[in-house]
Amino acid sequence: MRGRRVLGALLPVLLLATGCGIRATDVVEAGEPATVEVAPAGEHGALVYFVSSSSASRLMPVVRSISPPEGVDGGISADNRLGGVSAALYLLFEGPTRAERDAGLRSELPSGRMKAAVELSADGVKATIDIPVIGLSEAARQQLVCTAATARTADRTEVVTVTGTDGAIGPTHCSV
Repeated sequence: MRGRRVLGALLPVLLLATGCGIRATDVVEAGEPATVEVAPAGEHGALVYFVSSSSASRLMPVVRSISPPEGVDGGISADNRLGGVSAALYLLFEGPTRAERDAGLRSELPSGRMKAAVELSADGVKATIDIPVIGLSEAARQQLVCTAATARTADRTEVVTVTGTDGAIGPTHCSV
């Protein structure tokens, strides 16, 4: 009886030591990694970034349709790239929808209406908004930067400068 217990205790160790007969192989080349297009198709959507409640600084992109209400700064239209950046920032300041909040997303930006003036140039995106930006948390700053960067192109490496009523953030890149 005692021999069975010892054998039972040693069996897993013996199996691990022998490797279960699995031989080592060389690396198998299988091509490029898969890519998934997350950005909205065409000029009719935008990615806005909210903070995940599961982590204090983890940003999550959310696809939103660009259809701002009348009176939004700049006369935003779906076929206007400049308007697309303004619309994305407007949607960001609206905050997460109820379904997004239920999914654990939140914003560290103040909610409510804001005005944005956006300039697109070879130097990147320059957004001027009517709130203070210097005292914003790093997560809130990244919400602004990442939303503005991906509103111009799907590439998050776009250089972004955000100027508020108290100073400027950037030029910087989205860190997500």
